[in-house]
Amino acid sequence: MRESIPVNPDLLKWARETAGLSVDDVVRKMKRKRVTAEIVLSWESGEDSPSYSQLERIAYEIYKRPLALFFFPEPPQEETPKQSFRTLPDYAIERLPERIRFLIRKARAMQLNLAELYDNANLASRHIVQDLSFDPGVSSEEMAATVRDYLGIDLARQSQWRNSEEAFKVWRDVLEEHGVFIFKDAFRVEEFSGFCLYDEQFPIIYVNNSQSKSRQIFTLFHELAHLLFRTGGIDTPLDDYLDHLVGDSRRIEVLCNQFTGEFLVPRRDFEHRIRGIAINDESIQELAETYHVSREVILRKLLDRKLVEQAVYEEKARDWTQCAKTSSGTGGDYYKTMGAYLGERYLETAFSRYYQNRISVEQLADYLGVKVKNVPGMENLLFPRGATA
Repeated sequence: MRESIPVNPDLLKWARETAGLSVDDVVRKMKRKRVTAEIVLSWESGEDSPSYSQLERIAYEIYKRPLALFFFPEPPQEETPKQSFRTLPDYAIERLPERIRFLIRKARAMQLNLAELYDNANLASRHIVQDLSFDPGVSSEEMAATVRDYLGIDLARQSQWRNSEEAFKVWRDVLEEHGVFIFKDAFRVEEFSGFCLYDEQFPIIYVNNSQSKSRQIFTLFHELAHLLFRTGGIDTPLDDYLDHLVGDSRRIEVLCNQFTGEFLVPRRDFEHRIRGIAINDESIQELAETYHVSREVILRKLLDRKLVEQAVYEEKARDWTQCAKTSSGTGGDYYKTMGAYLGERYLETAFSRYYQNRISVEQLADYLGVKVKNVPGMENLLFPRGATA
């Protein structure tokens, strides 16, 4: 007779629902005919319980939760997506894909990691989320000018960067120097470009690493705008969600896009550059490379000025999006990818705590999200020759 596992049935149901999964989804992911919807429901009602191997699969592979959590007396206090993303309508939150829900939970775990690594205090000498705040009635131009002045990056320097990859690296470094923590991951849901979680000490921006660097740059500042309005934000493919928003929530969502466009491509400079030039694919590409933004951002600017027609904008934007999907690749060096996800600043902080004997190698691996055997490879990202001094 199979030994009963004293798992908390309420935790099983809570973990499934917070992962955005139905009972049928769990049955499908278990990939075993003998696990039916009736069996899953019996686990959640307490009439039966999964075997240990079944619980491991549910915890680690399906719900993406620590196994020990399912033995807690009650679900942990955890901010819901609705609380994190208060400007999104309910129907948009309800339709968040399973992968995005998992990444949001992962981001919350990273905030806890940061609090532990930094002893609950952000060490940035200047903290943009604490120093700047904006009312939803602010103009996008005023907001963009204030943020650019605060960060100390003028257009002349921006235009001198060699390419979008260098531009992203500089913008990431600048924002992290000013108290915002930036992580990346493969979202595996192409329509979502990123999200942010507000916190007074440890605000986080998560970026979809599978997208182009120019699109990642746009995401950085779209999410920064949300943080400056003291709210989390998330990109969503639901084009009509703005129709479901009212008041400040609607204004904030509109402003985040307007601010990003104005910050990266200031109106006055843009209008000066397009004066007298022929608007075609070549000039759009040149402008995109000048500002290190996507061609769609430039095309949108031109549409707003009625220099291209709506039909042209929609056709080109659709073609460029499709082209980006077919040309984007995955894979590569595991350690470099993990390094890009975590960022140099986070890696340095985690390893410094390890070198100071404040954390064990097992804890270090946990902070890095890798196995213990992979720690030397991660260390090699910081010290290519293996030096630790």
